Amino acid sequence: MLAGMAAVAQDNVRRGRKYKAPPVTAHIEVLVLKPNGKPMANAAVVFHPVKDGKDDGNLEMKSDSDGKAVIDVIPVGSTMRVQVLANGYTTFGEDYDVPTDSKNIVITMKRPVEQYSTYRDSNGQSAASKPGTQEPIRPTAKPVPPTPGVLPIEPKVAPTEAAPGTKPQ
Repeated sequence: MLAGMAAVAQDNVRRGRKYKAPPVTAHIEVLVLKPNGKPMANAAVVFHPVKDGKDDGNLEMKSDSDGKAVIDVIPVGSTMRVQVLANGYTTFGEDYDVPTDSKNIVITMKRPVEQYSTYRDSNGQSAASKPGTQEPIRPTAKPVPPTPGVLPIEPKVAPTEAAPGTKPQ
């Protein structure tokens, strides 16, 4: 009889955590385009959910061959920052609100432009870099002066054969 009462006493005790349903998430589709309007494949699309004004981690994915990146884990009613990175293009970044359960974003990438600078070099030229990939300035090779007492080696030229019916010179 004692065993039956112990089982009843355990039924009244709640153990474990209360279940809290996850928030409703939005279906977000980002379309990445080149400046000519064609889709850009393999662009890195980074989603930064923002919670209480602070970055709450990030989720990165590549755009597919149609230039699309789709994600379904951003909560409805939140804010997110979208960054798009691609070789040969400037980095895109902007904040978006997610008020509904679906959001479509179209991003057109831009080519790099010259940086503006108030600094001048010693020649009075702008100290800004030119657009595009910057290569380091490498010094040109200086010719090596000949060693005294050593004659330079000249390549030997093979004698040419005269064409049949002509006299060799």
